[in-house]
Amino acid sequence: MDNKAIRQRMRQQRQSLSARQQSEASNGVARQLCQLPAFLFGKNIAFYLANDGEIDPLIAMGIAQAAGKACYLPVLHPLKQNRLHFVRYRTGQLLTSNRFGIAEPTLRRNRIVPLLAIDVVLLPMVAFDRQGNRLGMGGGFYDRTLSQAFGLTKFIGLAHSCQETDSIASQPWDIPLQAIVTERNIIQVR
Repeated sequence: MDNKAIRQRMRQQRQSLSARQQSEASNGVARQLCQLPAFLFGKNIAFYLANDGEIDPLIAMGIAQAAGKACYLPVLHPLKQNRLHFVRYRTGQLLTSNRFGIAEPTLRRNRIVPLLAIDVVLLPMVAFDRQGNRLGMGGGFYDRTLSQAFGLTKFIGLAHSCQETDSIASQPWDIPLQAIVTERNIIQVR
């Protein structure tokens, strides 16, 4: 199956999960993350706000904030196409919708953090395989942005276990993951 077909099938699959299944999966991912050394010892962690049936990392973000970790969210770069900035975020802070309808902090009210200062980036995924390959929504935002920090920052994908597939055809520009966390387990890749 090609990546386009995998993406379509997995998006439908995660969107079909009930609110209860989504909530249980998000709780399970938070429990699994709390066992992962990169999450436990990381001081600066980039999260995302769930969209389109993605695993919701807000529970994990609350745990991180309670532990005194600095939390960041992606914001669309205003000038460079298909790139992201990461800005500091605290629960309750004002969010606005970007051009895709996804909530994000406003740039003028937040300080942009250099990517190299982030210890862990938690990435949403549409699909993944056990070799650390991931399919996102197809825009390449994370791959283009994270290529600047490859090797220094830990990249950890978050997904429902039902989003696993046997194999994803990777491209030269794809950023591989060091780990994948689902509600059931942690898959260490590199």
